[in-house]
Amino acid sequence: MRQKPRKPDYVTLRRKSPLPIWAQLAWRASLVVGLLAFAIAVHWVEREGLKDNFDDHVSFIDVIYFTMISITTTGYGDIVPVTPHTRMFDALIVTPIRIFFVLIFIGTAYTFVLRRTWDKWRMEKIQRNLHDHIIVGGFGTSGSEAVDELIALGVAPTDIVVIDNNEDALERAESLGCAVLEGDATRDKTMQAVRIETARSMIISAGRDDTSILMTLTARHLAPKLPISVAVRNEDNELLARQAGATTVINPVSFAGLLLAGSTHGEHIADYIADLASSSGRVRLAQRIVAGDECGKPLSALAQGLGVRVYRDGRPYGFWEPEAKSLMPGDCIVEILPTSATEGEHL
Repeated sequence: MRQKPRKPDYVTLRRKSPLPIWAQLAWRASLVVGLLAFAIAVHWVEREGLKDNFDDHVSFIDVIYFTMISITTTGYGDIVPVTPHTRMFDALIVTPIRIFFVLIFIGTAYTFVLRRTWDKWRMEKIQRNLHDHIIVGGFGTSGSEAVDELIALGVAPTDIVVIDNNEDALERAESLGCAVLEGDATRDKTMQAVRIETARSMIISAGRDDTSILMTLTARHLAPKLPISVAVRNEDNELLARQAGATTVINPVSFAGLLLAGSTHGEHIADYIADLASSSGRVRLAQRIVAGDECGKPLSALAQGLGVRVYRDGRPYGFWEPEAKSLMPGDCIVEILPTSATEGEHL
């Protein structure tokens, strides 16, 4: 069984800055100007400790020049500190200010320029490679379990794109190797950013039925033929989800009730159903189009698995019904197959 990644031993409490970008830049600039003013003031008071090798006179302009050069570089040697206390001030105060200035400039450039450019470049690179991928809208309990199961079934994490507004959830999805996007999956812009038009399928589990249905509507009008699986909690919303364009609607509450009710008729029934639904079970459900050499044969004559249902023209037929007695081209078959591990037991 695949182990889930360990969470880090440390936690951080963060909150988005309430200041707009211009205010953040303003206070950083104010801090820089304040430190410069402090250094200039001290150098002016201690100007007797400075020597100007050009004219032996230290003016206020010379103090400004010396302070700026000392903070931004190591100096040119035209004006130098000569007294012990002035040298100590430059060594213990000006040098840390110089390092602090560098950190402020680098941090500002990274926050407002480099990070945005880097993130944009990375996003464009990921988008170019997005094709035949699976989009997961919502990475809560159901969404994360779905991703874990997809990876266990052999889907490459790089073929999964997770959309969520929760940064902690996205960090976990990213740790699995998935591409992630922090955004609102009910908006066209977000769906277009993950290239929904080239996706293989989409899973929606927003945690709220109204949000899940709105996601479905957005996805359906952008990708009319995309298979969409939606999880809803209220039975009344199942029809609404289908009308919104969902291909498959799953009610986890109803499913749990079915398992509980089935278990009262036999202790192994629920166990077998869970086996079918899980990649770690001994059997699995598979869906495929009927092969050419199977046409005309009954569903019970499948060579590999146990056929349980036929879909013909969008309608389901059980293995006991007359339509399942003779398979036709274009039929979709649902069959029960042994898992790879179970097949290995008999080799």
